[in-house]
Amino acid sequence: MSRVVFGVRPVEELCRARPREVVIVYVADGYRSKEIESAVAAAKDRGITVEFRPRALVADLAASPNHQGMAAVAGEFQYVRADEMLAAASAAGEAALLLILDSITDPQNFGALVRSAEVLGAHGVIVPDKRAAPVTGAVVKASAGASERMRIARVHNLLGTIDWLREQGLAVWGGAADEGATPLAQADLRGPLAVVIGGEGRGLRTAVARRCSALARIPQRGHVASLNASVAGAILLYEAVRQRATHV
Repeated sequence: MSRVVFGVRPVEELCRARPREVVIVYVADGYRSKEIESAVAAAKDRGITVEFRPRALVADLAASPNHQGMAAVAGEFQYVRADEMLAAASAAGEAALLLILDSITDPQNFGALVRSAEVLGAHGVIVPDKRAAPVTGAVVKASAGASERMRIARVHNLLGTIDWLREQGLAVWGGAADEGATPLAQADLRGPLAVVIGGEGRGLRTAVARRCSALARIPQRGHVASLNASVAGAILLYEAVRQRATHV
Protein backbone atom coordinates (compact mmCIF):
# COMPACT_ATOMS: atom_id res chain seq x y z
CA MET A 1 0.00 0.00 0.00
CA SER A 2 1.39 3.41 -0.95
CA ARG A 3 1.55 6.42 1.34
CA VAL A 4 1.86 10.16 0.78
CA VAL A 5 4.50 12.25 2.54
CA PHE A 6 4.10 16.02 2.35
CA GLY A 7 5.99 19.12 3.41
CA VAL A 8 9.42 20.23 2.18
CA ARG A 9 11.59 18.88 5.01
CA PRO A 10 9.71 15.55 5.31
CA VAL A 11 9.93 14.94 1.56
CA GLU A 12 13.65 15.72 1.52
CA GLU A 13 14.32 13.42 4.49
CA LEU A 14 12.29 10.67 2.83
CA CYS A 15 14.33 11.00 -0.37
CA ARG A 16 17.62 10.96 1.52
CA ALA A 17 16.79 8.17 3.95
CA ARG A 18 14.55 5.86 1.89
CA PRO A 19 15.11 6.68 -1.81
CA ARG A 20 14.18 3.21 -3.03
CA GLU A 21 10.71 3.57 -1.53
CA VAL A 22 9.88 6.85 -3.31
CA VAL A 23 7.77 6.49 -6.44
CA ILE A 24 7.56 10.16 -7.43
CA VAL A 25 7.83 13.67 -6.00
CA TYR A 26 5.38 16.41 -6.95
CA VAL A 27 6.07 20.14 -6.65
CA ALA A 28 3.15 22.55 -6.83
CA ASP A 29 3.30 25.22 -9.54
CA GLY A 30 4.33 28.59 -8.19
CA TYR A 31 6.17 27.27 -5.13
CA ARG A 32 9.84 28.23 -5.16
CA SER A 33 12.41 28.49 -2.36
CA LYS A 34 15.93 27.39 -1.50
CA GLU A 35 14.45 24.67 0.69
CA ILE A 36 12.37 23.29 -2.20
CA GLU A 37 15.39 23.45 -4.51
CA SER A 38 17.38 21.45 -1.95
CA ALA A 39 14.64 18.81 -1.71
CA VAL A 40 14.33 18.58 -5.49
CA ALA A 41 18.09 18.20 -5.83
CA ALA A 42 18.11 15.44 -3.19
CA ALA A 43 15.40 13.59 -5.13
CA LYS A 44 17.04 13.95 -8.54
CA ASP A 45 20.47 12.99 -7.20
CA ARG A 46 18.93 9.67 -6.17
CA GLY A 47 17.17 9.06 -9.47
CA ILE A 48 13.71 9.97 -8.20
CA THR A 49 11.29 11.48 -10.71
CA VAL A 50 10.19 15.04 -9.89
CA GLU A 51 7.16 16.58 -11.61
CA PHE A 52 5.60 20.03 -11.34
CA ARG A 53 1.82 19.88 -11.02
CA PRO A 54 -1.08 22.30 -10.31
CA ARG A 55 -1.42 23.40 -6.70
CA ALA A 56 -4.85 21.80 -6.39
CA LEU A 57 -3.47 18.38 -7.32
CA VAL A 58 -0.72 18.56 -4.71
CA ALA A 59 -3.18 19.79 -2.08
CA ASP A 60 -5.61 16.96 -2.88
CA LEU A 61 -2.82 14.39 -2.78
CA ALA A 62 -1.56 15.62 0.58
CA ALA A 63 -5.10 15.99 1.97
CA SER A 64 -3.69 18.79 4.11
CA PRO A 65 -3.23 22.55 3.73
CA ASN A 66 0.26 22.18 5.23
CA HIS A 67 1.86 20.59 2.18
CA GLN A 68 4.25 23.55 1.59
CA GLY A 69 4.12 22.86 -2.13
CA MET A 70 5.60 19.35 -2.04
CA ALA A 71 4.26 15.82 -1.81
CA ALA A 72 5.82 12.44 -2.48
CA VAL A 73 4.24 9.07 -3.17
CA ALA A 74 6.14 6.27 -1.46
CA GLY A 75 5.76 2.64 -0.53
CA GLU A 76 4.28 1.46 2.75
CA PHE A 77 6.26 2.48 5.83
CA GLN A 78 8.74 -0.21 6.79
CA TYR A 79 8.46 -1.01 10.48
CA VAL A 80 11.24 -2.93 12.21
CA ARG A 81 11.41 -5.43 15.06
CA ALA A 82 12.32 -4.47 18.62
CA ASP A 83 15.36 -6.75 18.57
CA GLU A 84 16.76 -4.75 15.64
CA MET A 85 16.80 -1.69 17.88
CA LEU A 86 18.85 -3.50 20.52
CA ALA A 87 21.19 -4.77 17.81
CA ALA A 88 21.70 -1.20 16.56
CA ALA A 89 22.57 -0.01 20.07
CA SER A 90 25.00 -2.89 20.50
CA ALA A 91 26.64 -2.19 17.14
CA ALA A 92 27.13 1.44 18.17
CA GLY A 93 28.63 0.40 21.50
CA GLU A 94 25.89 2.26 23.35
CA ALA A 95 23.43 1.42 26.11
CA ALA A 96 20.05 0.97 24.47
CA LEU A 97 17.65 3.92 24.67
CA LEU A 98 14.12 3.23 23.47
CA LEU A 99 10.84 5.14 23.59
CA ILE A 100 7.59 3.23 24.06
CA LEU A 101 4.30 4.97 23.30
CA ASP A 102 1.22 3.59 25.05
CA SER A 103 -1.93 4.56 23.16
CA ILE A 104 -0.70 7.79 21.55
CA THR A 105 -3.44 8.47 19.00
CA ASP A 106 -2.72 12.06 17.96
CA PRO A 107 -0.47 12.15 14.85
CA GLN A 108 0.99 15.48 16.01
CA ASN A 109 2.09 14.04 19.34
CA PHE A 110 3.36 10.87 17.68
CA GLY A 111 5.39 12.87 15.18
CA ALA A 112 6.77 15.22 17.81
CA LEU A 113 7.83 12.29 20.00
CA VAL A 114 9.57 10.58 17.09
CA ARG A 115 11.37 13.83 16.32
CA SER A 116 12.58 14.14 19.92
CA ALA A 117 13.70 10.50 19.92
CA GLU A 118 15.70 10.99 16.73
CA VAL A 119 17.27 14.27 17.83
CA LEU A 120 18.27 12.84 21.23
CA GLY A 121 19.78 9.67 19.78
CA ALA A 122 17.24 7.02 20.78
CA HIS A 123 17.66 3.68 19.04
CA GLY A 124 13.99 3.15 18.34
CA VAL A 125 10.34 3.87 19.07
CA ILE A 126 7.83 1.13 19.89
CA VAL A 127 4.07 1.49 19.48
CA PRO A 128 1.18 -0.97 19.76
CA ASP A 129 -0.63 -1.96 16.58
CA LYS A 130 -3.99 -1.03 18.12
CA ARG A 131 -5.22 2.13 19.87
CA ALA A 132 -2.30 4.06 18.39
CA ALA A 133 -1.62 6.23 15.37
CA PRO A 134 0.27 4.55 12.51
CA VAL A 135 3.00 6.34 10.58
CA THR A 136 1.02 8.53 8.18
CA GLY A 137 1.88 11.63 6.18
CA ALA A 138 0.68 13.76 9.08
CA VAL A 139 3.04 11.94 11.45
CA VAL A 140 5.97 12.38 9.05
CA LYS A 141 5.17 16.08 8.73
CA ALA A 142 4.90 16.54 12.52
CA SER A 143 8.23 14.76 12.94
CA ALA A 144 9.88 17.05 10.33
CA GLY A 145 10.91 13.90 8.50
CA ALA A 146 12.55 12.28 11.53
CA SER A 147 10.25 9.26 11.15
CA GLU A 148 12.13 8.39 7.96
CA ARG A 149 15.36 8.00 9.94
CA MET A 150 13.97 6.44 13.11
CA ARG A 151 13.48 2.73 13.72
CA ILE A 152 9.81 2.27 14.58
CA ALA A 153 8.23 -1.03 15.63
CA ARG A 154 4.53 -1.84 15.77
CA VAL A 155 3.93 -4.68 18.19
CA HIS A 156 0.84 -6.78 18.76
CA ASN A 157 1.48 -7.36 22.46
CA LEU A 158 2.89 -4.26 24.17
CA LEU A 159 2.85 -5.82 27.63
CA GLY A 160 4.74 -8.84 26.35
CA THR A 161 7.25 -6.58 24.63
CA ILE A 162 7.90 -4.69 27.87
CA ASP A 163 8.45 -8.00 29.67
CA TRP A 164 10.87 -9.08 26.92
CA LEU A 165 12.82 -5.83 27.13
CA ARG A 166 13.22 -6.25 30.87
CA GLU A 167 14.47 -9.79 30.28
CA GLN A 168 17.07 -8.30 27.91
CA GLY A 169 18.37 -6.16 30.76
CA LEU A 170 16.58 -2.86 30.06
CA ALA A 171 15.09 -0.81 32.87
CA VAL A 172 11.61 0.31 31.82
CA TRP A 173 10.66 3.66 33.32
CA GLY A 174 7.13 4.94 32.83
CA GLY A 175 6.25 8.60 32.94
CA ALA A 176 3.56 9.25 35.55
CA ALA A 177 2.08 12.21 37.36
CA ASP A 178 1.28 10.53 40.69
CA GLU A 179 2.99 11.69 43.82
CA GLY A 180 4.19 8.16 44.53
CA ALA A 181 6.39 8.16 41.41
CA THR A 182 10.12 8.91 41.71
CA PRO A 183 11.02 12.56 41.04
CA LEU A 184 12.81 12.64 37.70
CA ALA A 185 16.04 14.06 39.13
CA GLN A 186 16.28 11.02 41.43
CA ALA A 187 15.65 8.41 38.73
CA ASP A 188 18.70 6.46 37.55
CA LEU A 189 18.39 6.43 33.76
CA ARG A 190 22.02 5.70 32.87
CA GLY A 191 21.86 2.06 31.79
CA PRO A 192 19.95 0.28 29.02
CA LEU A 193 16.57 1.96 29.14
CA ALA A 194 13.08 2.16 27.70
CA VAL A 195 10.96 5.21 28.52
CA VAL A 196 7.19 4.72 28.37
CA ILE A 197 4.82 7.61 27.68
CA GLY A 198 1.07 7.21 28.12
CA GLY A 199 -1.76 8.37 25.90
CA GLU A 200 -3.19 11.85 25.71
CA GLY A 201 -5.35 12.67 28.70
CA ARG A 202 -5.37 9.27 30.41
CA GLY A 203 -1.64 8.64 30.78
CA LEU A 204 -0.26 5.15 31.20
CA ARG A 205 -2.75 2.32 31.27
CA THR A 206 -2.74 0.53 34.65
CA ALA A 207 -1.52 -2.74 33.14
CA VAL A 208 1.37 -0.95 31.41
CA ALA A 209 2.34 0.94 34.57
CA ARG A 210 2.46 -2.33 36.52
CA ARG A 211 4.83 -3.84 33.96
CA CYS A 212 7.32 -0.96 34.29
CA SER A 213 10.44 -1.30 36.45
CA ALA A 214 9.59 2.05 38.04
CA LEU A 215 7.66 5.27 37.45
CA ALA A 216 9.13 8.75 37.19
CA ARG A 217 7.37 12.08 37.53
CA ILE A 218 8.35 15.50 36.30
CA PRO A 219 8.01 17.96 39.21
CA GLN A 220 5.61 20.78 38.39
CA ARG A 221 5.31 24.24 39.90
CA GLY A 222 2.43 25.53 37.81
CA HIS A 223 -1.28 24.90 38.09
CA VAL A 224 -1.97 23.06 34.82
CA ALA A 225 -2.89 19.43 35.45
CA SER A 226 -0.15 17.82 33.36
CA LEU A 227 2.30 18.23 30.50
CA ASN A 228 1.52 17.39 26.89
CA ALA A 229 2.60 13.81 26.10
CA SER A 230 5.17 14.90 23.53
CA VAL A 231 6.73 17.42 25.92
CA ALA A 232 6.87 14.90 28.76
CA GLY A 233 8.52 12.35 26.49
CA ALA A 234 11.15 14.83 25.35
CA ILE A 235 11.97 15.78 28.95
CA LEU A 236 12.39 12.16 30.07
CA LEU A 237 14.56 11.30 27.08
CA TYR A 238 16.70 14.38 27.59
CA GLU A 239 17.23 13.53 31.26
CA ALA A 240 18.40 10.05 30.27
CA VAL A 241 20.83 11.51 27.72
CA ARG A 242 22.05 14.11 30.23
CA GLN A 243 22.74 11.50 32.88
CA ARG A 244 24.66 9.34 30.42
CA ALA A 245 26.82 12.26 29.31
CA THR A 246 27.49 13.29 32.91
CA HIS A 247 28.54 9.82 34.03
CA VAL A 248 30.75 8.81 31.10
